[in-house]
Amino acid sequence: MRILEREDSEDLARQGGVEPLQRPYLSTPITSIVRSRVVWLFVLAVGATLTVQVLSVFEDTLEQVTVLALFVPLLIGTGGNTGNQAATTVTRALALSDVRPADLFSVLLRELRVGVLLGVLLGALGFALTSVFYDVQVATVIALTLVAVCTLAATIGGVMPLAARAIKVDPAVFSNPFITTFVDASGLIIYFLIARAVLGI
Repeated sequence: MRILEREDSEDLARQGGVEPLQRPYLSTPITSIVRSRVVWLFVLAVGATLTVQVLSVFEDTLEQVTVLALFVPLLIGTGGNTGNQAATTVTRALALSDVRPADLFSVLLRELRVGVLLGVLLGALGFALTSVFYDVQVATVIALTLVAVCTLAATIGGVMPLAARAIKVDPAVFSNPFITTFVDASGLIIYFLIARAVLGI
């Protein structure tokens, strides 16, 4: 039971982007806690520069339609959460031997459908709420982006733990922090491309 508890604690810690503590929390020195978190924060900070680069590329688009900037946290947050949900579900299924790396294609198709359905539901809600406060074109951009981002995030989130297991890497380490970084950058690209197409800018 102690071994199982330790393994479970390691997986949960790494899914949250920290290294597991080797001692009880209150008896762990502050410097050890900092060390367990700082490496992942550095990795994620470097990954976040991709998001900054995407924003700088689409700076002209933001200047023309400043309201688009208001929705950036909503869209990248939703994408990250969707991807993390998928990764957590598949990582757990791997641990229980419900799926194997050989099931990659089946999981991909399953999470693709889940992502589309989640995106349609959230997109419909986003369209309804956004159209009340802004115009229909902006609401359309938000709705289409939510569909695309949820689909991409769920698919990547579902596949990544299987890919990690296939290359002999701990899925808990490989998944959630990297999914969030990837979905942030790719989600913004999708958002601004859809905005340019719908708004004609």
